Amino acid sequence: MIDRIVRSIENIPAFPATIQKVTELLSRDDYAVSEVAGVIKYDQSITANILRMSNSAYFGVRYKIRTIQDAVTYLGRQNLIRAVQTAGISRFFAGTPKGYVSRAAELWKHSVAVALMSQILSRKIFNREDAILYTASLLHDVGKVILGEYVQESFRIIEEMVTKEGHSFLEAEEKVIGINHADLGGKIAVHWNFPPEIKNPIAFHHNPNRLDKADQTSSWLVYLADQACLMMGIGGGTDGLAYRGLGEAGKMFNLKTRDIEGAMILLTEDLERARDLTDIIQS
Repeated sequence: MIDRIVRSIENIPAFPATIQKVTELLSRDDYAVSEVAGVIKYDQSITANILRMSNSAYFGVRYKIRTIQDAVTYLGRQNLIRAVQTAGISRFFAGTPKGYVSRAAELWKHSVAVALMSQILSRKIFNREDAILYTASLLHDVGKVILGEYVQESFRIIEEMVTKEGHSFLEAEEKVIGINHADLGGKIAVHWNFPPEIKNPIAFHHNPNRLDKADQTSSWLVYLADQACLMMGIGGGTDGLAYRGLGEAGKMFNLKTRDIEGAMILLTEDLERARDLTDIIQS
């Protein structure tokens, strides 16, 4: 079964070149609005979703966004990167099979919540946002997109191992299926030729302590954001209570309980304004 699961990665569509190109262009201080808009407009799916999201309360734009040119002009660099990434990545979650969650929309909402939480934490800890961290956070559960198909038949066994035998969800996945969703997500990241700063947080978002210290920061942040969202019950599915706490990650970043609670409050407010991001995928 493991071979069959890993081979199925070859059937995943290529990661949208639009996201990579736009992120590259916006990394330059002298980027041209027309050039960025010209890249986006050729991806009809991303274009439609950006125009839908751009006028949401989350981005707080004072002007009515009617064209991609308007979006590039008024959203600003960080908001535009976030909009493009969210619009493009959502396509991979639209067809998630039942297994971990009853609807693809729930897995997507959890993924968006973790991505937003990662930015809240990054601002708190480093006083800045991080586009690469946002990408890794949004994709941290991408392994479930494939593994969900194989979990359907054995999910009840996994549940029992977690609830009755005290296994973590990853341990139960490995015992029943032979591979866990984080490891599979790492293989998908390799398939997409992602750099380590994206691949590692996906592959190690439940056990960042396994990485060399130099590679741990982003992975611990995704871990912390994921754990916080699972504790809040945001779209995590049945495995939401099957993971183990925030203490170690909090200590790493010198965060106290009140800091985590404050981040959770901010995330609740962000999600209320970000409905157009989470509603891209409808049940």
